[in-house]
Amino acid sequence: MEKLLRLLDTNARLTDAQLAAMLDCTEEEIKKKLTALEREGIVRGYKAVIDWEKTGEEHLTALIELRVTPQPDRGFEEIAEQVSLFDEVESVYLMSGGYDLAVTVRGRSFRDIAFFVAKRLSTLDSVISTATHFVLRRYKDQGVAFTREKKDLRGAL
Repeated sequence: MEKLLRLLDTNARLTDAQLAAMLDCTEEEIKKKLTALEREGIVRGYKAVIDWEKTGEEHLTALIELRVTPQPDRGFEEIAEQVSLFDEVESVYLMSGGYDLAVTVRGRSFRDIAFFVAKRLSTLDSVISTATHFVLRRYKDQGVAFTREKKDLRGAL
């Protein structure tokens, strides 16, 4: 199962036939395994990694640190779930260190994200403070390199 998950993590577009050949099993076995992994919530979705800069569309990502007050009997779960419901939010992580939650947010502009933080996120009861860091350029995201040009490194040593 681990090999199947690693292959999917590297390239979720591999067909059942390709996966079966790589794992030395039948397509039917792959279909059953994938169905079980999805049903068990191990595979949560399949997503493309998009270089938005090449689309010409306005697109900005920010990493937001949240310090929050954990709730009795629910800890950080309640506020994390609440933050996760916002459409602008791409990811929410419980962190160790100087802040509690790391939130990745997507918007069209600095103003959109600033408005989201000021009017929606920071006004939540459990939020003590926020720190917003804007992503200026992606070099690698979800294991995919975002280099501008492919370099031929043969013979470089």
